[in-house]
Amino acid sequence: MACAQHRPVEIAPDALLTAGEKFNCLSYAPYHLPGQTPLNPDTQISRAQIEADLAALASVTHCVRIYAVNQGLEVVPEVARELGLKVLLGAWVGYEAAPNRKELETAIALAKAYPDVVRGLVVGNEVMLRGEQSEAALKALLDEARQRSPVPVTYADVWEFWLRHPDLVDSVDFITVHILPYWEDEPVAVEAAVAHAARVRQRVLERYGKPVLIGETGWPGAGRQRAGSKPGKVEEARYLYNFVREARRQGWDYNLIEAIDQPWKRDLEGTVGGYWGVFDADLQAKFPLHAAFSVTPRPSLLPLLAAGALGILALAALYLALYLKKYLPLPDFLSVANMLVTGAWIGSALLFIGEHGIMAYRNLWEWSALGLVAIMGAAFCAGQMLLPPPDNSDSRHAPAHSALSALALAILLAAFIAAVLLLLDPRYRDFPVWLYLLPLPALLALPVHMPHKTEWMRIPLSAALLMCGLGSALQETGNNEAYVWAALCLLLALAGLRGFFHRRRTDKKGDV
Repeated sequence: MACAQHRPVEIAPDALLTAGEKFNCLSYAPYHLPGQTPLNPDTQISRAQIEADLAALASVTHCVRIYAVNQGLEVVPEVARELGLKVLLGAWVGYEAAPNRKELETAIALAKAYPDVVRGLVVGNEVMLRGEQSEAALKALLDEARQRSPVPVTYADVWEFWLRHPDLVDSVDFITVHILPYWEDEPVAVEAAVAHAARVRQRVLERYGKPVLIGETGWPGAGRQRAGSKPGKVEEARYLYNFVREARRQGWDYNLIEAIDQPWKRDLEGTVGGYWGVFDADLQAKFPLHAAFSVTPRPSLLPLLAAGALGILALAALYLALYLKKYLPLPDFLSVANMLVTGAWIGSALLFIGEHGIMAYRNLWEWSALGLVAIMGAAFCAGQMLLPPPDNSDSRHAPAHSALSALALAILLAAFIAAVLLLLDPRYRDFPVWLYLLPLPALLALPVHMPHKTEWMRIPLSAALLMCGLGSALQETGNNEAYVWAALCLLLALAGLRGFFHRRRTDKKGDV
C-alpha cells in the first residue's frame, strides 16, 4: 500500500491551467496560520499577511471571493486593486441584526469605493441552509443592497435551497449557487462529480433564466469517505482538472473553494473541512498547475522505512534489557524473526497514526486521548511478542500478563466507544482504522488471559463492537472505509471472544 502511494498518479498529460490561463476565481480566507480562526471575534488579520497571500494567489487566479468584511478583510479590495485582482465581496449575514447591519454598510461602502475591483456583492452565504434568517428578512437585505450598490448583487447558497426559495431570485442580479458533490445528501463519486455539477447548473439556469455563477465547487484533499465520495490528494487533483476543463469548454463562470487550506474548519467539519485548498496552509501548491498533471500521494518512502527501523531497534533494546535482567531467555531464531516483524509493524503503524493525527487532531484532548490509545496498542504488541504464552510462563510473568489483560480490555473499550460515535454521529468523524489495526495482529495471535472477575466483560463488549461496526457498514453503503471499519470491528470482536473461550477451555482442562 505504501509503495503504491509512492508512485506518481498521472491525472492528465497536459497542465491544469493552459499557458497564460488562470482560475476564474478562488475563495480566499486568510485564517491558515496557527491559531487563526474567524470563530474568535478577537482575531485580526494583518494587512501584511493579506498582501502576501493575495500576491501568491494573483499568479493563478483573476479573482478572489471573500465571505465577510471584518477581522482585517476590509483591506482586500484595496490590495486586490494593486495586484490586478477582482473581488467577489461578501457581507456576512447571521442571526444578529447589529452585526448584519455593520457588514452590509461596510460592504456597500467598499463597493462604492472600489467599483472597478468589486465584480459583485454577495449578501449572505448559505443563510437559508443554516436557518439564520427568514426568507423575507434576507430578501429585504438583498433589495436594500441592490438599491444602494453600484455593482451587481447576489446571494450564495447550496443549489437545493435556491430551488426551495424562488422568491429570492427577483432580489438578485445573478444567482450564486454552491455545488459540492462530496457534501450532497447522496454523495457523488469523483468520476461522476463534474457531470453532476453540469446537470445542477443547467437545472438552476433553466428554472430561473438568470445568469448563474457556480460560487463554490471543489473537492477535499483529506478526510473521511462519504458513500462513494472519497477525499484525497489524487481525487482533488482529478476533480479540479476535469471541472476546469469543462468550465473552459462550456464558458462557465465559477469560483473554486478554496484558495488555501483552512485548518480551523476542522473544528466545524472534522478533518475534511481543513483540506479544500489549491494551496496548503504554507502557501505551497498541492500539485502542478502549469505542467503535466501528476500527483504523488506519498513523496518519499524514507519516513516509513525509518519508522520501521526505529520500531525494530526499540523492541530489540527492550528485549536486551529484559534479557540482561534475566527476565527473558536468550532469543532463538523464531524470536528474532518475530521481533523484526513486530518492531517494523509497530513503527510503521505509529507513523501512519501520527500522520493522521497531524492532519486530523484538533486539540490537546484529542492528542491525549487518541495518543494514549496508540501507546496502549504499541505496548500490547510489544508485550505479546516479548512474553511467553501464559500457559508456558513462570510466576514472574504473571503481573505482566495481568497488565496485558488490562490493556486488551482497554483497547476493546476504546474501539467500542469509537464505533458508537461513528454509528451515532458519523458525518464529521474519521474512521480510526490504523489506531486499532495496530494491536489487532497481537490480539489475534495469542489469546490474553484475564482475571476471572473481568473476563466476562469481553462478551458484551465484543458483541456490541461487532454490532456497531456492522451498523456503520449498513448505514454507509458504498463506502469502502466503512466496510474496512466493519471488518476491523469484526476481527477485534473475534479476538476478544477468542480469549474468553480459550480461558474457559484451559480452566476445564485444569479441572480434569
